[in-house]
Amino acid sequence: MRARDLAEPYPFVTTDDNAIDAARMLAEQSLPALLVLDTDNQPYAIVPGSQLIRQLIPAYIAEDPALAGVGGDRHDGELTERLAGLTVAEWAPRRLYAPPVVRPDACPMEVAALMARTHSPLVAVIERDSSGVTLLGTITAARLMQHLLRAAA
Repeated sequence: MRARDLAEPYPFVTTDDNAIDAARMLAEQSLPALLVLDTDNQPYAIVPGSQLIRQLIPAYIAEDPALAGVGGDRHDGELTERLAGLTVAEWAPRRLYAPPVVRPDACPMEVAALMARTHSPLVAVIERDSSGVTLLGTITAARLMQHLLRAAA
């Protein structure tokens, strides 16, 4: 079994999409991460949902969670205001979330090692040729775990 065999289609947004729409997609489809493609449909970023949430909360709360309880629910409405007018690229900058990618012939252990090293629940499977990079699909942690458990049985 190779990465190309484990890869599946996965919903994505582009760098120019509205950040609020991207957040809604993540929430409504219960996605573990946001797959972001650039304007050439190349993988731009893969951002775990937890890190997107971190981008929404005030820095002082991220650093000291005890402060989150002090304000009660009063901050909840402010979170979506932080996304107003932002593009996905502004919300999830590539320098923070470079996409973990593998080639189609990568073995499952290579995918597992990359997921573990990058703390990403999603890996893009890409093919490079003279015309550029093509996204073949993605491998989620759940899909990889299914394969590993079947192999162990």
